[in-house]
Amino acid sequence: MKAGQRDSGEVQRDSGAAGQSVGLQDSLPIRLQALGLHDIERVLTHSNRTVMLSLNKRVLRVHRGYASAPDRVLQAIVRFLNPRVTRALRRLAEREFLAFPVEEHAPSATRAERRERARPGDIVLIHRLGGLHRQLNAQYFGGALGEIPIRLSSRMRTRLGELAVEIRSGRPLDIAISRRHIARHGWSEVEHTMLHEMVHQWQAETRLPIDHGRTFRQKAREVGVLPQAKRMVSGEAGRLATGSSEALQPTQIGQQQHDGDPAAHDHCLTGVDALDPN
Repeated sequence: MKAGQRDSGEVQRDSGAAGQSVGLQDSLPIRLQALGLHDIERVLTHSNRTVMLSLNKRVLRVHRGYASAPDRVLQAIVRFLNPRVTRALRRLAEREFLAFPVEEHAPSATRAERRERARPGDIVLIHRLGGLHRQLNAQYFGGALGEIPIRLSSRMRTRLGELAVEIRSGRPLDIAISRRHIARHGWSEVEHTMLHEMVHQWQAETRLPIDHGRTFRQKAREVGVLPQAKRMVSGEAGRLATGSSEALQPTQIGQQQHDGDPAAHDHCLTGVDALDPN
């Protein structure tokens, strides 16, 4: 925690709140706690349209639009985050809170506004990654996957790649690959990361849950992807990195995370799966 940050369930804003009052946002952690949310040290709000909520190391990040949600929607969030709730009930809770139109209450910046500035060499890299996607699609998926934009990201500090999907429809939006990953690791590992994200694209296009559950593991084995890629991270001798995506469990749905205790993973609900070596 950085100096000056508040602790113990207080809300903090990641960025400016478009049309959202401070009072509503400040009441969000209080309402969640009153509805049964426990074991959370901080609640952060954001307006990222691809991640409705994420939980990592007792810090809950939630879209600020939920400050305007009725109690039944917040109760669904609490149920979803409860590790004692069955998977079936968590799925129902997930559908309920994802159905709430957060964008109407806290609009986010458009994708174009958030797009990173192009760098020298990007066109060549993106062309090569696009060719890789087409090659792997033909080789492992019989060409069944749709064409999808590929972008480069310098914002991924630990993740290797991610698939972004539209929150409500589940439609794949793009695949992002980390610039650091391309610069530091061999092209064969970049291919592995692309294939990993393409398995998630396959899940999305076949309307399967975007997670790292049984169907993901089966398909990953079928195409030769390790469900958890392991490698020594360059420059950090002795440190073992494992790649396991931020996918919803059904959780990164968007950036989703995997099966198990939601407190143990970064569950991003909405549309992004991120391959994270940590």
